[in-house]
Amino acid sequence: MDVLAPMLTIGSRGSALALWQARHVAARLKALGIDSRIETIETTGDHLQTAFFTQSAGTAGGTGAQAAVLEAGGKGLFTKEIEEALLDGRIDLAVHSLKDLPTEIPAGLLIAAIPEREDPYDAMVGRALKDLPHGALVGTSSERRASQLYLLRPDLRIEPIRGNVDTRLRKVREGRYAASLLAVAGLSRLGWRHEIAQVFTAGEMTPAPGQGALGIETRDAGQALVLCRQLDHLPTRQEVTCERALLGALGGGCQLPVGALARESAGRLHVKAIVVKPRSSTHVRAELQGNAVDAEALGQELAEHLLDLGAREILRSL
Repeated sequence: MDVLAPMLTIGSRGSALALWQARHVAARLKALGIDSRIETIETTGDHLQTAFFTQSAGTAGGTGAQAAVLEAGGKGLFTKEIEEALLDGRIDLAVHSLKDLPTEIPAGLLIAAIPEREDPYDAMVGRALKDLPHGALVGTSSERRASQLYLLRPDLRIEPIRGNVDTRLRKVREGRYAASLLAVAGLSRLGWRHEIAQVFTAGEMTPAPGQGALGIETRDAGQALVLCRQLDHLPTRQEVTCERALLGALGGGCQLPVGALARESAGRLHVKAIVVKPRSSTHVRAELQGNAVDAEALGQELAEHLLDLGAREILRSL
């Protein structure tokens, strides 16, 4: 590596999971001879979550109105300040959970690298689905997860649960919820994989587009872009490009109850997706295969197929 290469500044949210992800990327860069430091940035979403927890202390998981504010704000609530820091040069790169990054990237920025993906599936902590009694309370703040859980067990009570991974696990251990739904990737990265009672298949609960993958965002020119590109993992990029193209074609909002998972093998992609009407049995599923080099077009094609099957009516009803 060029000895004149500067130290890179990594922007990250301050949660335990976000900092794990930033440190992971810093370690990957260090292995390439690239030094970096981490700067923590509080986002609007972080600020709102803190305010909501303070207001609803002692309640099960925050009110529906509070959840709605975060949902209505979209994924940009948790990325806006970080992307502003990128654009004005205060940081050189940002590390995101790719499922939290909007499908539309601000002008002047791009996803420089997508490292190899962690397990993309969803998990149940507390108890396995089959062990939950009729009417048990399950916590999740994801409409995608809640809607698919309803398809599997419409008898369950499903309510929002707020907080980071540690907080949600504690609420389950304290008996405030019988179980909760979390991403396997986050549990694994934080050393909580032993808490998993059940891992869902993609047929049971289709993950969020980009789940389990990290996105390294940089300005669209400069040394940080060139250096970070060395961390890109082509099969993972093809998978999440397909998934995000599908989400973008359906509207791109984080409030959409949409699941999509593409898997690459020998230059081919197999992608499956679902669109669910919240808390109802109405849903459409579809899957498609094609060449991995056509990842974006494949995702868009599957989105059109879903719309024709009935997703258009579901999305209009939202």
